[in-house]
Amino acid sequence: MPTSAGITIMKMIESLPEPAQERALEHMQQYIEDIRDELKWSDAFGKSQGKLTAAARQAQEEIFQGKATPLNLEDL
Repeated sequence: MPTSAGITIMKMIESLPEPAQERALEHMQQYIEDIRDELKWSDAFGKSQGKLTAAARQAQEEIFQGKATPLNLEDL
């Protein structure tokens, strides 16, 4: 069942001439794909936040203990 937002979008697109409807649909499809990608990224980042924090703390501790060395880009 369509939501009120979906109905609103359909009405807005239907109010356009047919060639413009196709363009609007293409833009909406791309926009929705972008939103899906952002949601996936946010979900993945949210799940890894604890691991990132732990890795940062470990790195800080290694720097404090003198175990870390500066990164030399030419060594990569």
